[in-house]
Amino acid sequence: MTHGREATGAAAAPRTTDTHIVPFRGGGFAPAPRLIYSWLTFAGIIALWQFVSSVGAVDPLFLPSPLRIAEALRQLAVTGELWRHLSASLTRIALGWTIGTVLGLSLGIAIGLFSLARAVGIPMVAALYPVPKIALLPLLILWLGIGEASKVATIAAGVFFPTVIATFGGVDAVPRNLIRMAQSFNVPTGRIVRRVILPAALPSILSGFRISVSTSLLLLVAAEMIGAQYGLGAFLLMAGNLMQTDQLMAGVVILSILGLLVGTVLSLLERSLLAWR
Repeated sequence: MTHGREATGAAAAPRTTDTHIVPFRGGGFAPAPRLIYSWLTFAGIIALWQFVSSVGAVDPLFLPSPLRIAEALRQLAVTGELWRHLSASLTRIALGWTIGTVLGLSLGIAIGLFSLARAVGIPMVAALYPVPKIALLPLLILWLGIGEASKVATIAAGVFFPTVIATFGGVDAVPRNLIRMAQSFNVPTGRIVRRVILPAALPSILSGFRISVSTSLLLLVAAEMIGAQYGLGAFLLMAGNLMQTDQLMAGVVILSILGLLVGTVLSLLERSLLAWR
């Protein structure tokens, strides 16, 4: 009896427990916008750059100050030279990127869906992708002439392969159970591609767009340095040969701004098309 009462008293005694609040971790690692940090980083780098240039720690010939670069940009804009080079480059990159993207999407989707296209396309991509596309420019000039066609073809070739790989990878990674479920409901093949495969592959495709845009900018500058009278690449080459480093850095700034603008557009596109995530 004594043991029973002791057990009952022990059971009835209040238990002391440590309260520990577990933080919420159900966000799925969703990225939160922190634009203020991006702007602060850029502002800090530019301020440090200007300070180093102002105290004379760096020769302006080797690294002009941000104020001198801004003045060079202003002069280029006032004289109209900036718009002449920029319009030529934007036309080339728009044509080349569009052609390479359309062809790359078509082949990437075909490789992901059809066995014959996969058997033919994967070895072809694996063999040709490592070839530097700028090395093909002399051959393209021989085939297409020294005009715009050879430059656009060089950019399209550089855009084509990353787009194929990203599209094929995205299509191939679509869960098969989703496709089988749609087939079990007798959904037509075209609708399965539009409603199931492409939306699931879209994150990989948009990531491929980021790579292809950067590649197109690199090839644009290289192609214009080799055989163009107008364009950002031709302008950079001319400024470098004349040792006009402020204008040279102004051209680099323009390329950086283009990259930031394209990246912003792609981010907005991802936010709109991938809202279901």
